[in-house]
Amino acid sequence: IGLNISIVLYPGDIVEYPRNKYFSHFGIYFGERDGVPYVAHLTSRDADTKIPLYGRALRSEIKLDPLEMLGTKYKVNNMLDGTHSPRDFHSVVKPAIEDMMGREVTFDILFHNSEHQATLFRYGVKRSQQIEIIYEYIMPSWEKLFQEKKL
Repeated sequence: IGLNISIVLYPGDIVEYPRNKYFSHFGIYFGERDGVPYVAHLTSRDADTKIPLYGRALRSEIKLDPLEMLGTKYKVNNMLDGTHSPRDFHSVVKPAIEDMMGREVTFDILFHNSEHQATLFRYGVKRSQQIEIIYEYIMPSWEKLFQEKKL
């Protein structure tokens, strides 16, 4: 079955599913329903409009899916625990997830990807470490123009 038996998940944990050398997909462990573990995640899977050039998908949404439907290789990655306090799952995170479900969200690889959404739910702070790694290569092309008010 390929279960990660050694991994203990707690509601509100950030679950990382590695996809390739550069990118992972992220979700928030939501807990079990009828014995099935679920994860809440921002997915562009069913988006009606996808713009590959910008890594953007219109009408994406927050979905609750069985943990292993997204992949059997995953790990807990509460990456900001050292600097930010996780928000309480039952009083803050769970209602925030439920409030977002069914709403249209624009998935944007640079500005609002699944990692941004997961850190926003867990910490109330929007961060994407995978984007910060590649951003240093993108930024030089516009930084000077931005500072000189030429944009």
